[in-house]
Amino acid sequence: MKIAAIDIGTNAIRAKIFRTNPVSIEFMEQFRYPLRLGSQVYKEGKLSRPEIEKLIEVINDCVDIFKAKEVARYEIIATSALRDTQNSEAARRKIEIAISHPVRIISGLEEANLIRFHPRSFTGDKKLFVDIGGGSTEFFIRNDTETNIKSFQLGGVRNMLNKDKKKEWERMREWLQSIAPRKKLIGIGGNIRSFLQILGSKDLKTETLNKNIVALSNLSVAEKVATHGFSPDRADVIDHALEILRVISQELNVESITSTKWGITDSIAVRLFHEIYANKANLTKDKISFPGKIA
Repeated sequence: MKIAAIDIGTNAIRAKIFRTNPVSIEFMEQFRYPLRLGSQVYKEGKLSRPEIEKLIEVINDCVDIFKAKEVARYEIIATSALRDTQNSEAARRKIEIAISHPVRIISGLEEANLIRFHPRSFTGDKKLFVDIGGGSTEFFIRNDTETNIKSFQLGGVRNMLNKDKKKEWERMREWLQSIAPRKKLIGIGGNIRSFLQILGSKDLKTETLNKNIVALSNLSVAEKVATHGFSPDRADVIDHALEILRVISQELNVESITSTKWGITDSIAVRLFHEIYANKANLTKDKISFPGKIA
């Protein structure tokens, strides 16, 4: 059976398709649409009718692909931009009516809690996952058998538009200091992943973090696109996302940073996989197949 997930994010819309059977789930393909809902939400407070129509068009395109690929079931979730817009519920209803499918707007804490579906979240101990998105930053921490989740309204797009608040920075710093130190950080999201890729590093030592962040920030958006092959909607926002990473690393005394291909669409798909097959499968790392190594 093929299943899929759509993430209506702040900086882009993402969709992934998976092949499943009772004992495994395997990634097949993904799609990304550079529709930055956060720009309008954070500038004007709410989504306009034309912007909602653009979103509906993107989702319908995804659904058409799902039908062509014979996807049996899929879920659609929305994160920071849709939960922050003043017309959140009206927008959700309009989208659902247009596409004839439920759209679930999840809270920041639920977004953080979804990280638990990452295969490495339940292997070993003392795991720290950080998902720096366009509108918010989520943390998932596992200490032996206990977990800790947190969400802050700080993100690449939000901060780029100067909609981040000093009190939220202070709230995050205070919380980070309460859980410090943490030697290793696993980064989720395109900004951290892209940053490590251009450095050719799978395991970045934080002693060189500031130097590399400054070097990248000295490039213009056009230079980032030309030099590193970033998409324009990655090039203009990455510096702001990396500033969040820098603060987190500093407050936690992080020694090394790795990244993962995993995203919220993967977590949604794995949760759907569990629902479909119930007790027929006991999901472990070696039962999930993705292109390349899951880090």
